[in-house]
Amino acid sequence: MDNLCKNYLIHIQNLTKRYEKLIAVDNLSLDIGQSEVFGLLGPNGAGKTTVIHMLATLLQPTSGSATVNGFDILKDPEKVRSSIGIVFQVPSSDDLLTGYENLKIHALLYGVDPGIREKRISDALELVGLTERKNDQVKKYSGGMRRRLEIARGLIHNPRVLFLDEPTLGLDPSSRETMWEYIQNLVKQEKLAIILTTHYMEEADTLCNRIGIIDKGKIIALDTPANLKSMLGGDVVKIKLKKQDSNIDALKDLGFIRKIDPDGEYLLLSVDDAKKNIPEILKCIEVESVEASSPTLNDVFLKLTGRSIKEQQAEGGFMERYVQYDKH
Repeated sequence: MDNLCKNYLIHIQNLTKRYEKLIAVDNLSLDIGQSEVFGLLGPNGAGKTTVIHMLATLLQPTSGSATVNGFDILKDPEKVRSSIGIVFQVPSSDDLLTGYENLKIHALLYGVDPGIREKRISDALELVGLTERKNDQVKKYSGGMRRRLEIARGLIHNPRVLFLDEPTLGLDPSSRETMWEYIQNLVKQEKLAIILTTHYMEEADTLCNRIGIIDKGKIIALDTPANLKSMLGGDVVKIKLKKQDSNIDALKDLGFIRKIDPDGEYLLLSVDDAKKNIPEILKCIEVESVEASSPTLNDVFLKLTGRSIKEQQAEGGFMERYVQYDKH
């Protein structure tokens, strides 16, 4: 991905949201740049949805401040709303209307200038590859096409910030990869900022320039996917020894081995660049089998939160969760 531009589209300073004794978001400070895909990941109830609701002006913070596209979320909420697009987890386009008709209605609702309305619709359809299917009813679209239409609708008023809530939920692997390509092209062409929530760690790894892991209202890790994975200490090599009395002291002299953990009849090694260095390990000890794996974002998530992201179930879309908050 392109290097991040230092022109921040989102600036958050000490943002806090309390519900009586519950602190949903705790003194959060964060900047998100133009042309950046920022992954906001966390266990259910960690605070990520509350952050998004405050940035979208659906909730008022208890304290702190934030600007979106230069507009204050408290002082200029209407300008903030005109600067953002939201693609909900649950599709909300009208199945009985065509793709074109859905986009036109959305353009009318957002007050897109009549002089450029048709061009904006045409450009959005072209961007997501739906020009040839614009006059088909949405009920005839595949799952991937529907998600692309949702993105086109979120872009029709030319927002500077786009919130994507589980953008590939329910898609097959092929459609998911196609959607990733659309999102990557979208960032390059539109130069907007995207805040992405997802339970697919491969998706976050592929799309995000940076990832913030939030738990109990605080950002507990913030870095690139590569740097987050490197904090776990290299690749994991699992060795089954041919002889239980093998001399493993020879491994301690190998500079690329960070850690050695006996695990029954196995040895678990933390190794820099396992693919390159396994042959050197095999010169030191006799083994029956060797397995190597690289750290994943799910491993990072598990280490930091004590829970696997795979254990987390989707909570519903942004708006559904806002209604739940509003009732309390």
